Amino acid sequence: MDEYGAESESRVMVIYGTRPEAIKMAPVIKSLEADSYLTPIVVVTAQHREMLDQVNQVFGIVPDVDLNMMAHGQSLNSIAGSVISKIDEVLAEFEPDAVVVQGDTTTVMGAAIAAFNREVPVVHLEAGLRSGDINSPFPEEANRKIVSQIARVHLAPTTVSRSNLLADGVPEENIHVIGNTVIDALQWAVERPVKFSLPELQALESDDRRVLLVTTHRRENLGENMVNIGKALRNLATHYPDLLIIWPAHKNPKVRASIAPQIQDLDNVISIEPVEYGEFSHLINASDIVLTDSGGIQEEAPSLGKPVLVLRENTERPEAIDAGTVKLIGTATETIISEVSRLLDDKTAYREMANAVNPYGDGHSAGRSVDILNELLGNR
Repeated sequence: MDEYGAESESRVMVIYGTRPEAIKMAPVIKSLEADSYLTPIVVVTAQHREMLDQVNQVFGIVPDVDLNMMAHGQSLNSIAGSVISKIDEVLAEFEPDAVVVQGDTTTVMGAAIAAFNREVPVVHLEAGLRSGDINSPFPEEANRKIVSQIARVHLAPTTVSRSNLLADGVPEENIHVIGNTVIDALQWAVERPVKFSLPELQALESDDRRVLLVTTHRRENLGENMVNIGKALRNLATHYPDLLIIWPAHKNPKVRASIAPQIQDLDNVISIEPVEYGEFSHLINASDIVLTDSGGIQEEAPSLGKPVLVLRENTERPEAIDAGTVKLIGTATETIISEVSRLLDDKTAYREMANAVNPYGDGHSAGRSVDILNELLGNR
């Protein structure tokens, strides 16, 4: 309360820079806007420029501060240094009562350090994910471990994440299991009517073919691994002419150079530019199988009953593997072919994955986050 006894609003700075962060932050921002005790201050670094803007537009979010840090070919150290120095200036200007960061990007790590050094409480959304390998994913595994050392409040998506934090020495009272806000965002997006902007995707409504949705971008998969993925896609497209493969090509030219030459002449492979979040959510819903190295899609697709095959050797989301919604398959060409073929040919195997229960929440994680923020700041 202020000196006259009236309720005063606490200022919560929400900082993010990439498309996945924007998706998972959007429900929290909307919940903050609706709360009578809290005022959000939205800051974007624009580590991903175009894809970030698309998500903000879908959710109707207009940042209060846009640092516009994206630069071609910038190094991780360059990004980290810029984030820390520029976020420090923003913190000095706005003097927030708390800072919320999400996930494990360089933006997250730099923003958390800047806030910690100014003694602003750091709230880490999606805390406690661990792959167990400091180099995989790189640099995300290191980033999230660093943030866990300095955060005041840890919003863990699952009990597995909670256990990881406890093992790292985080006090139990600082950890809250809330589910994952990606489910909040997905439910909102899928319920919202969307017309595909591309004619190729519009045709899905009348196409009876099964759909394999493929996304690839991981840094550790660049090079030979990505080439192996392209070879597998070519083989699958050739041996299953009634299968439609859709590949939203990541902006990274190294990804495109590895995969595009192997699939560009195939009639049942559609290569498209990345689509905005609303359309992509409906694209997942229109698919039958998802082949990916993305973290977020491991959480999203099972909510829509879509089996997920993960193009990695490890994952920081073991809950999905335990639940049976996700399977790790690596990037060996023959393994990719056999695992996708199994789901295409074996109806029982497909049903077991499609009907497994998603462990990532009920779509109310953002509301829980805001309740915890109010508790942290003494509003309730």
